[in-house]
Amino acid sequence: MSVLPKTAVLAIAALSLVLAPAVSGISKPAGPHEYSCPIFPQSNALNQDISHAPVDPRSAAYIASIGLTGHLHPDFGTNPSYGIPYTVVGAHQPKVPISFTEYGEESNPGPYPIPVNAPVEGAGEGGDRHVLVLQKGSCKLYELYAAHRSGAGWEAGSGAVFNLRSNALRPNGWTSADAAGLPILPLLVRYEDVHSGAIDHALRVTISRTQKGFIHPATHYASSSSDPNLPPMGLRLRLKRSFSMAGYHGETLVVLRALKRYGLIVADNGSSWYITGAPDSRWNDEDLEQIKRVPGSAFEAVQTGPVLRR
Repeated sequence: MSVLPKTAVLAIAALSLVLAPAVSGISKPAGPHEYSCPIFPQSNALNQDISHAPVDPRSAAYIASIGLTGHLHPDFGTNPSYGIPYTVVGAHQPKVPISFTEYGEESNPGPYPIPVNAPVEGAGEGGDRHVLVLQKGSCKLYELYAAHRSGAGWEAGSGAVFNLRSNALRPNGWTSADAAGLPILPLLVRYEDVHSGAIDHALRVTISRTQKGFIHPATHYASSSSDPNLPPMGLRLRLKRSFSMAGYHGETLVVLRALKRYGLIVADNGSSWYITGAPDSRWNDEDLEQIKRVPGSAFEAVQTGPVLRR
């Protein structure tokens, strides 16, 4: 994760966006849920139906900069080294000390209820080393970037705590465990969502180049470029209504339907068009290969708010 520190503002913004009705025929709680916890209120921006949002005037330039001839890539599957894992703990999980090495001034202080054996993204292989922990009961989400065990607790580059019952954003200018200041777990492709038949939230995507700006619910940028044709953090990308899903099936079809309704959200710099999910032994890797047939030209950027600089 490449980030630039900026002065944090004191006020925390909040969004209250109304969602379209849930997909008929899907027997699910209102909005995304995990272990009896809402993954933010149904009105949260990350759960916003963008199927009828207006196309952004810079859509063509944004998509061209990401790559018209590039293709989607599922950055998850049965291999535990792909994707970002997460763990769920009980209400009485002991909290341990957290020390920050890079962005302590933009991080929520510890302690965090993170087990000593919590899975680490890419452990032993470098990378961003994210650690994600959902606590039942409190319904709080604890996320670390560049995490390593340290004594009785953890050391991390940055950390963020999200109340999953609230729409409150991080202060403008603050990072999180992700470059855009967004939560990670709520944006993952998760097996239980796909198995239920419908994903009802936006999905995390990385792109190689971004501009010095962000769109709420993102609160942070990770670029020094003032090129307005580069996507800002928090930009929503929608699979075009005209894109034919004939011939797609299974797990991939569920993902593509979500991309038409909830879209992708730019969350970090990285390989372009990579959709992040949680690894799970139950994924059908062969089925997920279909995702790689979807070109960048099948997407358009939509308007969900102004580009902010601070």
